[in-house]
Amino acid sequence: MTHFSRPALLASLLAAALSLPALAGDAAIVQPVAAGVTTVTLAQQAPIHWVSVEQIAASLDGLPPMAVGFDIDDTLLFSSPGFYRGKQEFSPNDESYLKNPAFWEKMNNGWDAFSVPKEVGKALIAMHLKRGDHIYFVTGRSATRTETVSQTLQQTMGIPTERLNPVIFAGDEPGQNTKVQWLKDKQMKIFYGDADGDIKAAQAVGVRGIRLLRAANSTYRPLPLAGALGEEVIVNSQF
Repeated sequence: MTHFSRPALLASLLAAALSLPALAGDAAIVQPVAAGVTTVTLAQQAPIHWVSVEQIAASLDGLPPMAVGFDIDDTLLFSSPGFYRGKQEFSPNDESYLKNPAFWEKMNNGWDAFSVPKEVGKALIAMHLKRGDHIYFVTGRSATRTETVSQTLQQTMGIPTERLNPVIFAGDEPGQNTKVQWLKDKQMKIFYGDADGDIKAAQAVGVRGIRLLRAANSTYRPLPLAGALGEEVIVNSQF
């Protein structure tokens, strides 16, 4: 067995310690590098019809006031906080809370206080108000005896009282697009929404359907494929 004097042992330990950063540095250099990008990959985009709010306004220039419609959740309001809370409270292990009247009573009567108004929604509403258009809100939410959603939209979207139409609660029926008849009844010319069902409802009655992007952190999953139905998609409309 080899014996070291204390000075020799300390010198050996010091030398080992000083060599550690170099060894760590060498190890870091040989680690695999994460995949990068090129200008080609950065430029690759899906071939869909992107439009801006300004371009939509320009396309309506010279046309008389018309009826236009909006979906609400993930279109005008980022309402995931209320839906997330409802799931935790009423059915944490499945989606049955969406069929629970108790959830809708809370969601339609106060929980939108936690919803975040989307900036693109404000811009669209302002544009259509300026044009003198009749604005309707058609949601797939279940109807309740009372509701404060209309008031929330009025306040967050800056809609004058005399221009406000109460929210239409179309509800959700399996195998049926409940928004179609409302678009037809109100003789809408444009309908904005984030879901495939919104665009399909518009296309079913010959209405101009325009997609808004659903936020990546929305609780409404899976995220839809914007533009897959040939519709216009508003740029930067996820917030």
